[in-house]
Amino acid sequence: MTSRRFEKTLTANDTGESATHQAGIHIPKSEEELLQFLPFLDPGVKNPDIWIEFVDETGAEWTFRYVYYNNRLHDEGGTRNEYRLTHTTQFFRAVGAASGDVLCLARCSETNRYLVEVRKAFDYKGVAEPTSPIRLRGWRRAH
Repeated sequence: MTSRRFEKTLTANDTGESATHQAGIHIPKSEEELLQFLPFLDPGVKNPDIWIEFVDETGAEWTFRYVYYNNRLHDEGGTRNEYRLTHTTQFFRAVGAASGDVLCLARCSETNRYLVEVRKAFDYKGVAEPTSPIRLRGWRRAH
């Protein structure tokens, strides 16, 4: 049983398909529930981070780095002030993640362990595509 679950539709930047040098998945500061779901990172420390163990649906363990790049708060001329989940590439490759797929993060209320999975984008081959597809962007809480 999970207590909270968050989802994000993956972009080509998230999965590495765009071949850009992106430092992980962006966690918006405006997503307060998501920030409370993840471990606390002290803004008084420059670029605080923590390694979080996630378990996927097969029982495999994955370690991601959760970091608050905050040199804007600590360095004159600093520009970064953002949360990121990094070191996800190996996981995305192993599960065959692609843009349009959905990253799901949850925490088990019984064990307090973090859970991760990627749900594949719906394949419309052989099925009539809806006339008004719903396209969600960014993070969202799943109930």
